[in-house]
Amino acid sequence: MKTPISLARRSELRARAHVLKPVVIIGDKGLTETVLAEIGRALAAHELIKVKAATDERERRGAWMAEICEKLEAHPVQSIGKILVLWRENPDKKPAVAPAAPPKPKPRTKAAKARAKPTPKTDLKDRAREVAKEATRSGRPRSRTPSPLPAPELPRRRPRTSR
Repeated sequence: MKTPISLARRSELRARAHVLKPVVIIGDKGLTETVLAEIGRALAAHELIKVKAATDERERRGAWMAEICEKLEAHPVQSIGKILVLWRENPDKKPAVAPAAPPKPKPRTKAAKARAKPTPKTDLKDRAREVAKEATRSGRPRSRTPSPLPAPELPRRRPRTSR
C-alpha cells in the first residue's frame, strides 16, 4: 500500500503541474490497456503528468483516476475539469537540485564612485536627465509621442437665403 502525499508536497506538485500540458488523452474508448501503458511510460519519464479525459461525466473521470492510481501505483494530485494530474516517484531519477543563488554584487563605496571619471557617454546621460527634469517641472510628464495634426476644418454651409 502506498503512503498518501502530504498537503505541502501536494501543493508543491500542483504548482509544478501548472505549466505542464496534457501528455496523454483518454479518448472515446475509455481507459484501455494501451492508454494505461502510455500513462505508465509518461510517469516513468516525467514523474508528474497531466492526463486529459475526453468525457463529460464526472463520476467516470473519478473512476478513471482511481483505477490509474491503483494499477500504476501513482498518487492523485489534482483533478480540475477534464484534466487529471498524477504523480509517481521514480527512484531511478535523481532529485532535481535547486539552483544555487547567484552571487550578490558588492556594494559600491563612495570612494569608488569618486574615482570614476566621467566619460562622454555619462556626460550625455547626465544632460539628458537634466533636460527630462526641466521638462517635467511643469507638473506633467513630457509626452514621447508627436502631437497630432490639427483636424481639418469642415467646409461651412452657405446660409439659406430663399424661403
